[in-house]
Amino acid sequence: MKLDRRLFLGTSVAALGSLAAPMVMGAAHGRPRAVVIGGGAGGATAARYIAKDSNGEIDVILIEPTRVYYTCFFSNLYIGGFREMQSLAHSYGTLASDYGINVIHDWATGVDRDARTVALAGGGSLPYDRLILSPGMDFVDGSVPGWDIGQQNRMPHAYKAGSQTELLKAQVMAMPEGGTFAMVAPPNPFRCPPGPYERVSMVAHLLKQTNPTAKILIVDPMENFSKQALFEEGWQKHYGGMVQRIGPDFGGDKVEVRPDAMEVVIDGTVEKVDVCNVIPAQKAGRICEEAGLNDGNWAPVIPHTMQSRADENIHVLGDASAQGDMPKSGFSANSQAKVAAMAVRGALTGSSVFPAKFTNTCWSLIDTEDGVKVGASYEATDEKIASTDSFVSQTGEDAALRKTTFEESLGWYDGITSDMFG
Repeated sequence: MKLDRRLFLGTSVAALGSLAAPMVMGAAHGRPRAVVIGGGAGGATAARYIAKDSNGEIDVILIEPTRVYYTCFFSNLYIGGFREMQSLAHSYGTLASDYGINVIHDWATGVDRDARTVALAGGGSLPYDRLILSPGMDFVDGSVPGWDIGQQNRMPHAYKAGSQTELLKAQVMAMPEGGTFAMVAPPNPFRCPPGPYERVSMVAHLLKQTNPTAKILIVDPMENFSKQALFEEGWQKHYGGMVQRIGPDFGGDKVEVRPDAMEVVIDGTVEKVDVCNVIPAQKAGRICEEAGLNDGNWAPVIPHTMQSRADENIHVLGDASAQGDMPKSGFSANSQAKVAAMAVRGALTGSSVFPAKFTNTCWSLIDTEDGVKVGASYEATDEKIASTDSFVSQTGEDAALRKTTFEESLGWYDGITSDMFG
């Protein structure tokens, strides 16, 4: 992956796009326009597929505030020492140079659904014929008493990859001998259901090497979690006695944090900790609420096309969507993006639209080459995206199979990031 070239192109195009935003609005030359908000697994994929398959018939604009995107998926492996942070970094240069996508590095601050325009923080607005929202997730204010976004440097969430991930790892590395790492896990639904528990595995892997008498405490509001038997088997095998989980039966759903004192209060009992990873409850990225698309915390969609149930000219992808059985994952967002891109092309150019099909797999690393996975195939019904079949790794698998699963995940990472960014 030629990151240096991409970073150069991304920076150049970003600067041009941001400065020239008002000029771009008048540059469509009569072509229909698709505007995409959010440059992650859903948005980048959707923009690329609309552009590459429309043969220049659609003007594609991607709005994303960051010039370098760090994948949340695989970021836990950085914490565990299996990846470098730079290996998670991707730019938008190829989308601009090879696919003709106008990448504007700015915040989308509002959507006027009647006028079909998107307002930008830098000033002005962009008209659209179809709008795709893939803003990821935001946190629910007050969901963990004592914590708000202003406390993220004291008690990191690290659920948006980049500097938060680096901060959390640095805090773990600086723990005193025999110290305690605490995680406050989120309630369903949230981004990457196995993610918190893979993170525990990676923190345990790091501590086993640098601080083997340290302890890990998981405070969990959920009775059960994704791949639970696999993780618990792995923790016992690789990190025996290091990991303790407190579920709702013992107060895991009654938690408060005190960042200044570095304390976690569990059903009234105060625990002094050295590092605390708070992962709050989650909701659709704020732009969905600003656009009036949410029903509660998430934006309901029509499964066949990923169109918002509130507005047929808007499609909502990935973490932000309320769509049925699919988990909120990078793979899911990538799969949904291709369905939405096909629907947008059909609506704007009259091209063929085929029945929607979706897939997802979530890989997790427990220890060196000890990889596990869960996944499913899905189809669209009128009510929801429905699971049609599923699979999951089994407890007791031999080391060779677990190594193969881990290697499969590495190939998937290379494949999906190429599919997103070209």
